[in-house]
Amino acid sequence: MNTRQPTTVVFDIGNVLLRWDPRHLYRTIFEDETEMEWFLGHVCTPAWNVEQDRGRDWDEAVALLVNEHPRHESAIRAFHERWPETISGTYEQNVALLLRLRGAGVPNYSITNFSGPKFSLAKELFPFLAGFDGVIVSGDERLLKPDPAIYHLLVDRYGLDAADCVFIDDSRANVETARAVGMHAIHYPDEQVDLAVELRRYGFPV
Repeated sequence: MNTRQPTTVVFDIGNVLLRWDPRHLYRTIFEDETEMEWFLGHVCTPAWNVEQDRGRDWDEAVALLVNEHPRHESAIRAFHERWPETISGTYEQNVALLLRLRGAGVPNYSITNFSGPKFSLAKELFPFLAGFDGVIVSGDERLLKPDPAIYHLLVDRYGLDAADCVFIDDSRANVETARAVGMHAIHYPDEQVDLAVELRRYGFPV
């Protein structure tokens, strides 16, 4: 077990800092909730979307689905063309916490499963995302959490020690891998977890 007091905080982005869910978009496209859930379960599925997080080109991804499901072409294209609407906003309390950490001079990084082009767009929409000391974006690296390699890439690229890092993610699998590579970790499955309280337990000035 890692007993060293951490000095560095590593954030996930989706559903820790940004409120991301394709339903935010598709509730404006489908009037029927059941039809929307069928579409997201059989057409624009999580397995399809994660390949963009792995680095697949968006035009290629859209063309693949349009070929398979031509009657849903408009809704398929919306995932790419109206992607900002999949984000309903931020977790305001967590963004404020991140900014407090920065103000206190705490090194802060991110490992995120995110399409490279969409992350560039997200930084334009949410400028605080451009303020990390370093970011590992899965789509740029063609690596996905919870592959241990993406965690090792962060520490190697930025000269960190895993034992000095505390990693925050909404996915239990991602948290478990962070611990396995030697990091501290906080599982943030929902807003019932107070990240400020958790980080104070590690000695961070928040």
